Amino acid sequence: MADERLAGLYLAIISRYKDYIEEKEELSVAELPTLVTPRADDIVSKADEIKGKLAPYFYDRDFISAAHIAFEFVSTAIEEVALPVQFWLTPEETLRFRAGDRMDKSILLCSLLIALGNPSAKVFMLIRDNERNTCVYFEFSGRVTVMDFKRGIDEYANRNELLERFSITDEDTAYEFNNRSYADIY
Repeated sequence: MADERLAGLYLAIISRYKDYIEEKEELSVAELPTLVTPRADDIVSKADEIKGKLAPYFYDRDFISAAHIAFEFVSTAIEEVALPVQFWLTPEETLRFRAGDRMDKSILLCSLLIALGNPSAKVFMLIRDNERNTCVYFEFSGRVTVMDFKRGIDEYANRNELLERFSITDEDTAYEFNNRSYADIY
């Protein structure tokens, strides 16, 4: 009962200061890559744990299996929650609290995939009709793999085929980023 009262109190405080929090949480596009943290201790530790399941880990042989393990972990162990405010969690916080929204989960997954050795992993965001759709994709062995918490895992022959999947129009906003780059797609 005390936990419920405390949670209610926290929610009241957050709700009261919602506008202030969201104002301070706004990130510019240049800052989005700072959210992907493949070298953070907690992320490296989780990536090492995943690699340990495939020991000895050889990137060329084992990355796809490791990527599937990472996706399964984030899909099942990280609870998807909708916070009452727009708030960016770091991948370490998402991992620690085992909770976050779809964007937080995608940023964690991207960080893990890069920590597993694939620097091409990117978070992809499509905003259509005020709805945000987020997934993670990477290139490996001449193919593009998309990991989407809503639709599962798909493979494509190339990036153009992947982009066709989304049928991006002039009314949409689309961008991608990882720890090294940010790019507007449309």
